[in-house]
Amino acid sequence: MNGASREALAAARERLDALTDSTSVDAGSLADELAAVTALLHREVSLRRVLTDPAQAGEAKAELAQRLLGTQVSGPAADLVAGMVRSRWSQSRDLVDALEELADTADLTAAQKAGRLDNVEDELFRFGRIVSSNTELRAALTNRSATTSAKGELLRSLLGGRADVTTEHLVTRLVTVPRGRSLESGLESLSRLAADRRDRMVAVVTSAVPLSDTQKQRLGAVLAKVYGRPMHLNLDVDPEVLGGIRVQVGDEVINGSIADRLEDAGRRMAS
Repeated sequence: MNGASREALAAARERLDALTDSTSVDAGSLADELAAVTALLHREVSLRRVLTDPAQAGEAKAELAQRLLGTQVSGPAADLVAGMVRSRWSQSRDLVDALEELADTADLTAAQKAGRLDNVEDELFRFGRIVSSNTELRAALTNRSATTSAKGELLRSLLGGRADVTTEHLVTRLVTVPRGRSLESGLESLSRLAADRRDRMVAVVTSAVPLSDTQKQRLGAVLAKVYGRPMHLNLDVDPEVLGGIRVQVGDEVINGSIADRLEDAGRRMAS
């Protein structure tokens, strides 16, 4: 997002945090309501254009949103959406993208309040790894001709009773209403949002064998010192990594594996 949309999203995030800080607001229910509004505005292109029309007064758009949603969602959800449409958006799609992010954030906040956020982060990462290594599963989950109910049933068979309820909600929304996103990019976005709940970064650590608890703690402390922020480690095991580890933080890769060092040595000898 650029310009006005970025500012509008920042303001919406602050309003969401204020809402979910209240003990009277159920963050999980709020997430479901925001997801429903996201789906509505994704379908109704003309409506979202009206609600983001810069030629219309912000208060008039807010009143329209309240009339449309007042009987469909709770007061806090309707007020949040009304506040969002008062803002200016660079593109009408940005409003829908923002609502989707807020729905996911509300779900993650519910998990955080219940002390389950770490589990959700780990499960999102592991599910992404499973999908990337199983082409048949990925094809089934991204098949455009498959019905929403069929995809939902497949996910329930995979995650139901095995994963945190928040993980199941997030993945189900992503798979059944992808809105043009790839499954991989959507899972990465969810992982980043989960990390942001604790204002920490995510490091993907690949090693030939599982790291011990001591190694994980030591690596996390070193990375936190290097990047100046708490670090969540997503751990992956790849036997092809001959030794050491490979760490990726965002777009930056720290190679410490023997395999990578051998490749570097081979390239230097060939040049």
